[in-house]
Amino acid sequence: MAERKPIESWLTDMDGVLMHEGIPVPGADSFIKRLKESGRPFLVLTNNSMYTPRDLHARLSRIGLNVPTENIWTSALATAQFLDDQRPRGTAYVIGEAGLTTALHDIGYVLSDADPDYVVLGETRTYSFEALTRAIRLINDGARFIATNPDETGPSAEGALPATGSVAALITKATGQHPYFVGKPNPLMMRAGLNAIGAHSETSAMIGDRMDTDVRAGMEAGLETFLVLTGLTRPDEIERYPYRPSSVVDSIADLVDRI
Repeated sequence: MAERKPIESWLTDMDGVLMHEGIPVPGADSFIKRLKESGRPFLVLTNNSMYTPRDLHARLSRIGLNVPTENIWTSALATAQFLDDQRPRGTAYVIGEAGLTTALHDIGYVLSDADPDYVVLGETRTYSFEALTRAIRLINDGARFIATNPDETGPSAEGALPATGSVAALITKATGQHPYFVGKPNPLMMRAGLNAIGAHSETSAMIGDRMDTDVRAGMEAGLETFLVLTGLTRPDEIERYPYRPSSVVDSIADLVDRI
């Protein structure tokens, strides 16, 4: 493998890397502090489309992680940017929360259930039968199907919750139409994030806790990849994948001195 250039910019997943079940991972505060002091471009990424960057800034601040809103990149923001590039000032029927609807409003999209250009599916805790039925009928009538991310489940204190990928499968089964997923592992989300901070893939790194989304997305976008073992992927699972991270470390604390 060719020797990579020194890392100048950092992208990191949030859940499983900086925090786990609402508790900061040891070393996460030091990592964020070192990044801010260094002045290096960085982004904290999440496939969850429910929350705005301001919401996430407040949630992280409550557990002692001070991440500026401009350094937070969500699948909702990536989806909005993708739609703005594809069809500026279009219309969309949206199933999701404020993180997604705000992102679409901010790019000038009109949210409508009357012959929309797109049906956009995101995360919500209140998927309704009526909304899903409307989405299915709009897709059958010609609306293009977009989903913020392919995650099939999400975490909660009580156990797994159905997430965007699972609900998208339901709609696909009813319509025969597969969505275009914008979030990880689509490298589009990574490249859009890099563009947002003026960074380049050959001098950037991605930190994640999942082989199937974080490492794959980073690898396909041309970034150096670090897998941490504080989240979903266990050490014995790494060899099952046909690709490998650049490095495997115990936690984010092991990367503080790399900045």
